[in-house]
Amino acid sequence: MSDTAQGGQPQGEGAARKTLGTKRGGGDPATRGRTTIADGVVEKIAGMAARDVMGVHAMGSGFARTFGAVRDRVPGGRSVTRGVKAEVGEVQTALDLEIVVEYGVAIGEVAKAVRENVIAAVERMAGLEVVEVNIAVSDVKLPDEVDEEEEAEPRLQ
Repeated sequence: MSDTAQGGQPQGEGAARKTLGTKRGGGDPATRGRTTIADGVVEKIAGMAARDVMGVHAMGSGFARTFGAVRDRVPGGRSVTRGVKAEVGEVQTALDLEIVVEYGVAIGEVAKAVRENVIAAVERMAGLEVVEVNIAVSDVKLPDEVDEEEEAEPRLQ
């Protein structure tokens, strides 16, 4: 039998050297295939980035925070996506955030800082262009107010 198998491919010792130089797929390996990012991934990134801003007390509306406080008590139940909604396309994303600010802070400055922090985090981590970040301030945390999350604590342990 010769150095060529049934399919016409070279066989034997010299064959390995000949096929090593052959490119499969061609082009940059990083461009082969598709990467998709779920809405929830972008929501988590944005939620964490928003919470890092000074002056942001909590995320979400009063009802969402109350419900979330109960869910937070369940192991693994804490949701960093509370108060965040993302619409994710192939290369762009748009975000809606609902925040509660601390009393005494300049709401416009806090919103600006949240917007900048969220955009930087999402664009760096997900590689998506953030086309808009809409911020709704749903409440102000007064110094003497008790958090709904604190009220939701069980009486017995």
